[in-house]
Amino acid sequence: MDDPATDTSEQLSDADDLSAHPLTALRLDKHRAALEANSYPYRFERTHLTGELHDQFAALEPGTETTTVVRVAGRLFNVRSMGKLTFAVLQDVAGRVQLFVDRRTLGDEAFAKFAELDLGDWIGVEGLVMTSKKGELSVRAQSVELLSKSLRPFPDKWHGLADKERRYRQRYLDLATNEEARRIAFARATVVRSLRDQFHQRGFVEVETPMLQPEAGGAAARPFETHHNALGVDMVLRIATELHLKRLIVGGMERVFEIGRIFRNEGIDATHSPEFTTLEAYQAFADYNDLMVLMEEILAAVAVDLNGVSTIETADGVVDLAGPYRRISVIDAVNAVLDEPVGFGTDIAVLRAVATEHGVDVQEVWGHGRLLYALFEELVEDTLIEPTFVIDHPVEISPLTRIHRSDPNLTERFELYIGGAEMCDAFSELIDPLDQRARFTAQAEARAAGDDEAQTVDEDFLTALEYGMPPTGGLGLGIDRLVMLLTGQVTIREVVLFPQMRPTE
Repeated sequence: MDDPATDTSEQLSDADDLSAHPLTALRLDKHRAALEANSYPYRFERTHLTGELHDQFAALEPGTETTTVVRVAGRLFNVRSMGKLTFAVLQDVAGRVQLFVDRRTLGDEAFAKFAELDLGDWIGVEGLVMTSKKGELSVRAQSVELLSKSLRPFPDKWHGLADKERRYRQRYLDLATNEEARRIAFARATVVRSLRDQFHQRGFVEVETPMLQPEAGGAAARPFETHHNALGVDMVLRIATELHLKRLIVGGMERVFEIGRIFRNEGIDATHSPEFTTLEAYQAFADYNDLMVLMEEILAAVAVDLNGVSTIETADGVVDLAGPYRRISVIDAVNAVLDEPVGFGTDIAVLRAVATEHGVDVQEVWGHGRLLYALFEELVEDTLIEPTFVIDHPVEISPLTRIHRSDPNLTERFELYIGGAEMCDAFSELIDPLDQRARFTAQAEARAAGDDEAQTVDEDFLTALEYGMPPTGGLGLGIDRLVMLLTGQVTIREVVLFPQMRPTE
């Protein structure tokens, strides 16, 4: 058996042949011997997960022997040999349990075979439930079966994978050795399930829309481009699910949502990934005020479902996701941090100078709305720790949003910020096909002038609107960022099982 104190995985390159290192060569010999003996079973009948054992026998007194026979299976870790007695740990999907392996119970031959096992091997164990003198819940092994051989040694049992990049590239190894990585993975699954439950309870229907599309729409982003050989046309991977979901509202599906992968050919940082997951939902006969209430209810419920409480710990203190949340307009948020107020009445040259003074890389084609929002991004965005709805965005940056009922320069749109990061973007949807065409045309002109994130004119979507779309509220929620928030992570790579990485040399 490998020396458990030696981190052989760091000494052995994954590119090396298994026979190139003494330890892997030995493991390989054991694997071949098992194959020749036809000793690998096709299945193992398990009676309990380790978590179930801990729940069922939580009240067992120290030093207690039971007559309960169980069958458990998982990876072998933390082996400590003491002559005729060996302690080890079996790890499965639900946790860990100690194995109590003694020569007297197991027999000489089986005990010797157990000593030939290596850290990381998959094993099945049948034995009696007991507790050690120190109260450690254990299984006294009566039989041990090798289920699958680990041909490569695992990282050090205490430190796991020290190299973060390797953790992301080899998530399977990270999950096998890092309890926190497993916690986050299962937490993400709980969050997604909980979100589905919340929308289903409110009468929303889950749908699926195309990932391959003839043109990018629904967001300001650069798409990934590809070619469809059978159809002979260029296509893009979707940058949003919005426009197809709105088509469904036109078709009479009054409440729809989709949890789907989104692809944007852009940069990578702590909160951005070129491939990410969103939940988009659309509700007929609702506006952005209704959606703010909806978000307050759903996010609090998801937090309780995951952690038992609506409060979460952040780097800036405790945040409560129970509503109501603060509401502030984009312009008011900007003016709260400037010495002199600005707005749509400010001379454009003055507004550009203010933006430049505060570190904004101003583009010539930007109007008042884009400049005001750039100031918000630069000065305000990362200061919004408590849940805050930033409302009433400029028309210039909101091509799919309905004009504000009180101000033609603005739209009925909100972004939800928590912990300094945007979680959700939502609108009272633009339903006038004439207005939508004019906005698309303005976007196309901006694109022609050099803004490669501006949208194109989607004629089919305009045709759909011309058949009539009811008043509708729509929202997009970033699931990766929500999981980051609820699990206390600071980088998106921790909550994505297989993040995109630069190729290795």
